[in-house]
Amino acid sequence: MNRRAAMASPLIALTQPAQAQVPLRIFAAGPGSAFLPYAEGLAAYLRQGGIPAEARTSAGSLQNLALVQDDPLALGTAFLGSVQDALQGSQAAGGRRHVAVRALFPMYETAFHIAALTSSGLTRFNQLNGKRVGAGPARGPAESFLRAAAEAAGIHIEVVSGDPSAMTEGLLSGAMDALWQGAIVPIPSLVAVLGRAPAIIFGPGNEVTARVIARMPYLAPSNTPAGSYAGQGAPVASFAAWNFVIANAALSDATAYAITRQVLSAANPAAEIHSSAAATRAANAVNNRIMPFHPGALRYFREVGFELA
Repeated sequence: MNRRAAMASPLIALTQPAQAQVPLRIFAAGPGSAFLPYAEGLAAYLRQGGIPAEARTSAGSLQNLALVQDDPLALGTAFLGSVQDALQGSQAAGGRRHVAVRALFPMYETAFHIAALTSSGLTRFNQLNGKRVGAGPARGPAESFLRAAAEAAGIHIEVVSGDPSAMTEGLLSGAMDALWQGAIVPIPSLVAVLGRAPAIIFGPGNEVTARVIARMPYLAPSNTPAGSYAGQGAPVASFAAWNFVIANAALSDATAYAITRQVLSAANPAAEIHSSAAATRAANAVNNRIMPFHPGALRYFREVGFELA
């Protein structure tokens, strides 16, 4: 079979044809999250290439990792911070080491920002001392990094948990003082706040960011330019990390290869997959330094000139 024929029918070379007939479930997160529309776009793009797939809602990265750990036909969207917890079997991951999760390809970079209503007078991270701050799903990555940033800043916060859409409503109703979220910029839930009330977006700042990265070296500095959000007059200094699509090690090599090739062969992923997929490119795979790649994905990366561990 020549390469052109294989590209036209990505499932034709599967060693387990019966497996291909069952739709791959791509677990994302809840309504209002950045994961869900990405997963929906990814599922649609895979179906266009003949790979049955469907997006499913979940509680976010940690649940996705658990689902993928237990199901060879599950894919998931995962934040590398949560992957670190899962690989180590930390308390955040329920004390369970996830030994079967493998990386397929990069999604996008997640930055962490805060929104506060202008009427609150909050403009700096250290002003959150003693405040109620929304941080997404309980024990999720946003909460973990908020607690790390608060510790680095020497302040105490009261964490409020919930899905991103509920967090937005909570801030607007006064049920919390600020909303901390992580996603591709501009962060959808913070954009939703700005669309309904005067608000300000800020981050932990350079000093706190440096302390957090020293403790969690899989993170990186993030400097979001002014104008990335409506009315944002100054850069936002914070930290960020990458998100990857993950699979179970038991997924057949041929299927993992077909999925990875289909996605990373997109000429314009932002247009063909989803607007948040602009960074879904082979070159960005190097940003995963903590999780093994699936052998099927590695085969594709080698074909296009990237040698990954």
